[in-house]
Amino acid sequence: MPPPDRSLVRLLAGWLPRQRWFGGKDGPIDELAIGTATELRSGDPALHHLILDVRQGDATDHYQVLLGVRGDLPERLESGLIGRLHGADAFSGHVYDAAYDPELTRPLLTYMANETLVGPLQFRRAPGTGIRTDLEAAPIGAEQSNTSLIYGDSYICKLFRRLSPGVNPDLEINLALSREGCAHIPAVHGWIELEPGSGAVGGGGDEPVTLALLSEFLRSATDGWQLALTSVRDWFAQPLPPPGEGRNPFPDGSPAPHTPHAVPVFTADDAAAAGGDFGAEAERLGAATAQVHRDLAAAFGVTRAPASVLRTAVFGMNEQLDQVSAAVPEIRPYAPALRAVFDEVAAEAGELTVQRVHGDYHLGQVLRTDTGWVLLDFEGEPARTPAERRAPAHPLRDVAGMLRSFEYAARFLLARDDELPPDAAEALEMRARAWAKRNRAAFCAGYAAAGGPDPAEHRALMRAFEFDKAVYEIRYEARNRPSWLPVPLRSLASLTG
Repeated sequence: MPPPDRSLVRLLAGWLPRQRWFGGKDGPIDELAIGTATELRSGDPALHHLILDVRQGDATDHYQVLLGVRGDLPERLESGLIGRLHGADAFSGHVYDAAYDPELTRPLLTYMANETLVGPLQFRRAPGTGIRTDLEAAPIGAEQSNTSLIYGDSYICKLFRRLSPGVNPDLEINLALSREGCAHIPAVHGWIELEPGSGAVGGGGDEPVTLALLSEFLRSATDGWQLALTSVRDWFAQPLPPPGEGRNPFPDGSPAPHTPHAVPVFTADDAAAAGGDFGAEAERLGAATAQVHRDLAAAFGVTRAPASVLRTAVFGMNEQLDQVSAAVPEIRPYAPALRAVFDEVAAEAGELTVQRVHGDYHLGQVLRTDTGWVLLDFEGEPARTPAERRAPAHPLRDVAGMLRSFEYAARFLLARDDELPPDAAEALEMRARAWAKRNRAAFCAGYAAAGGPDPAEHRALMRAFEFDKAVYEIRYEARNRPSWLPVPLRSLASLTG
């Protein structure tokens, strides 16, 4: 049970908005309450599992916190300090985020291995698996919306910080793909859930609420985003072709001798010839994506949606564009071009094949292993409702998401250096366009060759999906990472120009 006074609540209300995974940074907390408090370990240090009910305006969100309590807090844990409480109850002492305390996260493995029930918390082990219980965890520090713990070289445990009612799509889809024998996902070993009818997270219901997912840790894997950035960095480091030598590098085909600062044109072929070319990996990633889409179709089925479904989706695209245009003035110059594409798709709408998809697909959601590409994090977009995340969609939505990610990777390094001379910045922008074009084409070729719907045969739909994703990105960056806002904006300038 929560402590009898409001001291802990006040500490949590001050600490929560400073966390990277807190989703309400654009407004104040109107009310914070402890929905559930479950003691997982007594003594010193103690471990409590909390679900916080956070009201901001008319919306109430729910957040998961592993709360550690120690009389003396070691220096290594000070970064997770929430505050100090004085009293005689179980919360007296230094209270802190226990996700950073290996001594307190190790018992989670034991509970999952034994399928323990503690209060409303049910710990689960995947059928046919065993779980080692002698490993200590180290958190990954770079995540935005969750916290993941690495247990030795065996497991990764994702703690879902912002909770949604029902089974999390990441668990639901990974279990289903495992049953299909999908080769492009990590194995599921266990999970933690809140029992149905607990009264927390949406008032309870017939489904348990997923709190955490324990999966195979792919220790030899490399993050797709980092691989792509390495390729971009190598491409940017290639020397500029000297004016007047070799092929004509200039935009108009006939540079005047009195324009020494004319900007070279770079093509996808140039990017392919550069060191660290990513094209072959992009093609293999496209093929892996198509295979996962086939396995998702087998696991969850495929349906034919009438034209009205697509027209409704386009209405939502325009509605989102209106909302983002009102909040982010920088997008307004591109709004007419975006709306024209949306309206074209609505005017030509027909039946659409829909199925379960990844939902938030980008280079940060894939890993390159010794045996191929692996897809992660099937939660869907963080800003979408649970129903939207689980709704069937056309598989080209995922393709559009990955194409957007190639655009991000191509320009990420430019966004971090805003002091470049104009000529140099423009030359690098041309290189970014060439790199993106090269890898977009390779990914789409691999996807189509492996049996996915050919993006080239659905150009209008692809552009609508991609532009809708770009609008979503602009809203997300404006709210959460303003320094990244130039990345999707520069991409729109290229794609709509």
